[in-house]
Amino acid sequence: MTEQQTTQSVTPAATQHVTPAATSPAGQSASQPADGDQRAVVTGASSGIGAATARALVADGWHVVALARRAERLDALAQELGDAVEPIAADITDESSAQAAVETILAGGPVKALVNCAGGAIGKDPVATASIDDWRAMYELNVLGTLRMTQKLLPALKKSAGTVLVISSTAGIEPYEGGAGYCASKFAERVMARVLRLEMIGEPIRVVDISPGMVHTDEFSMHRFHGDAAKAAAVYAGVPDPLKAEDIAECVRWALDQPDTVDIDSIVVRPRAEGSYTKVFRK
Repeated sequence: MTEQQTTQSVTPAATQHVTPAATSPAGQSASQPADGDQRAVVTGASSGIGAATARALVADGWHVVALARRAERLDALAQELGDAVEPIAADITDESSAQAAVETILAGGPVKALVNCAGGAIGKDPVATASIDDWRAMYELNVLGTLRMTQKLLPALKKSAGTVLVISSTAGIEPYEGGAGYCASKFAERVMARVLRLEMIGEPIRVVDISPGMVHTDEFSMHRFHGDAAKAAAVYAGVPDPLKAEDIAECVRWALDQPDTVDIDSIVVRPRAEGSYTKVFRK
């Protein structure tokens, strides 16, 4: 229930790799931000929290590099939001694809923020019978994908006195039965953010972790339960007003909007009806 509703699907087997030469979905070169615009890279921007974050930041005056695997979704987002969005189709779990994307990003100008939204859950099986492939895929995306993009963009973010923001999950705070693989990956992601915060003391870098609880998005639970619509719907059944992707996007916008010298180390955000994974009010 409390798991974060992330934005990039994961598959238990090999991920679908994109062509290493990262371009916009329409095959156009990335647009150049106007002078003075702040650029934010948002991973997992094709849906859910990532897409909502792109919209919120554009509305707040940011120039957004929207990064995800699904080019057609990015193309639609760029058409919706206009020149303020640079769509780049890439797979952050693939080294060559991620490197090509970063080269395209840096060629377009400075970067002020990296928002690591891409992530996902697969299955809800007990430890005794869980799929190792499922665990590996979650770790590749939720942990190593975040690490890869953070490492590659950190030098540029230092130059701009920027921010690394991680969308983790309350699953990284309190484990629950059936969630060991996802919880383990989100614990790792949260620890990564915290350690990076400590390691960047004295550097012009902010590190922010946002841990959402129950967020109702179109894809998270459907992916987790392998397309089983009944199981996905049961996660939110009877819960009044679960969070929406836009609620998390507003947390991102607000954290980034603080002065560069103000670091919002951690935000834990849940719907009012949810006290914890095991304590949820349902009508």
